[in-house]
Formats: sequence, structure tokens, C-alpha cells
Amino acid sequence: MSSSLEDTKFLLRKYNISANKKLGQNFLIDDNIINEIINAAKIEKDDLIIEIGPGLGTLTSKLLEKAGKVVAIELDDRMINILNERFKLYNNFELLNSDILKVDLHKIINDNNEFNKVKIVANLPYYITTPIIMKLLEDRLNANSITVMVQKEVADRITAKPGEKLSGAITYSVNYYADAEKVVLVNRNCFIPAPSVDSEVIKLNIREKPSVEVENEKIFFRLIKSSFMQRRKTLLNSLSNSGIFDNKDIIKNILEELNIDEKIRGEKLTLEQFAKISNLVNKTIQK
Repeated sequence: MSSSLEDTKFLLRKYNISANKKLGQNFLIDDNIINEIINAAKIEKDDLIIEIGPGLGTLTSKLLEKAGKVVAIELDDRMINILNERFKLYNNFELLNSDILKVDLHKIINDNNEFNKVKIVANLPYYITTPIIMKLLEDRLNANSITVMVQKEVADRITAKPGEKLSGAITYSVNYYADAEKVVLVNRNCFIPAPSVDSEVIKLNIREKPSVEVENEKIFFRLIKSSFMQRRKTLLNSLSNSGIFDNKDIIKNILEELNIDEKIRGEKLTLEQFAKISNLVNKTIQK
């Protein structure tokens, strides 16, 4: 059996192509990491797998062996012919040439409702990691988990606990929808071409319901975003710049009612505290 490195080099030579820098392509060539991804995703024969950015199909080939069906979504036109040729004998493979941010994932899942569970697997391009992850979560898909490879710095933020030093707006947003965990660190030399930074595989176990009760999600996420746009500002000043209220005293009164120090920074708050602020803001608006 040939290795992923040998397969990748063969395909690049055969089709006379190279990685597209604009699309953030880096081809994974480490079999151990591929196995780590497969194991972390806990793929079974009655699972539907949605793979984002299959590229040359290195991970896809392993997914097809384990899953009931793989629907692969690939933006790069050059990869479509390669993937179709490589997996033409598989009856559990479907390929879409499209931008993941524009795909109706609900339709894909509904069209394949004979499968027991839906799991998303991806090696995400660094430049568009956050929008893709947030789309997958905000769409409230009938999916169980998202196992993805991302830049290590992003992995640190996503898997941090709200209120920790490494936490950011995405920490709180992801934690609302899912329980995030680290799987394995991936050295930059595990790719062709090697990126300038290391990566990490993470898994998001999607919650059946959000981790906190929020009356108005739009206000909730707006407050979180405002708190992290200027991290050095106090919570009072950050929330006052959210544009929800012109009068700073209203925010001040809300923080006092919740017994939250107005001088604290947003990054020190728990998700529950943001939820309480959001719900009280929503209540105040509705008066």
C-alpha cells in the first residue's frame, strides 16, 4: 500500500498541478495524522460524512472506507476531475464543485436522511477558517460533530475556556453551540507545501441545545463582539460602543443590577454572565 506522500507526489506529477496559494492549499501527507482525524471523528458505516475541501482526496479515500457515504465539497475546479477519476468506482461518493459558504447543507443532509448520523470533516484553509466554522454552527445543522484541522493559534482560541487568557470572541461563540476539544498537534512538515505555521486538529461536539439560555442571539453575539474588538477597554466602555444604547448609564445600571464590575474586561466574563447581560439588555429594549 502506497503512502499519502507517494500518492500526493504522483497525483501532482500526473496532473501537472501545484497548490493554489490563493485558496490556502496545503496537501496533508502524514498517514498518522490522517488516522488521528479518522479516529477522532469516530466514523461508522451508517454515517454521512460532509468533507470540506478534499483537495487531492488523501483524507477522502480513508473516509470512503469507513463511512456510509461521503459528500465532498471542493471549490478548486482543478481538483474535480482528479477526484472523479480517483473515486469513480465508489458508489458512496458524491462531489460538489462549490464554495462551502454558499452551499445549502440542510438540503444535503435532508437528501441523505437514510444515514444515522452526520459528521463534518475538513482541512480548512487558514484564511477562511472562522467564517466556515461559524457558518457550520450558526446554520444549526442536524449534525453530531465537526472535526477540522486549523491553524494552531486558532485552535488555541477555539478550545480555550471562556474567561481564560487565550479566549476571544470565537471562544464564546463556539462554546455556545459546541463543546470543543483538541485532538492532535500537526507539524508544518506534514504538508506539501509546508505552511509557515503549525496546525492542530480539533473536534467540536455539537450540543443538543445552546450552553446558555439567550432571549435574543443577535444582541448576545453583538455584545460579545463589542467586548473583544478593543480588548483593553473596560466592559462598560466596550458595551457602550456596541451601538445598542446611546446612553452609557443604561449599560452601567444593567451591570450594577447583575453585580458585574464595570471596570472588568470582557475577556474575564463567563458565557453565563454575557447571557445575563444580553437578556437584561433585551428586556430593557422591549420596555
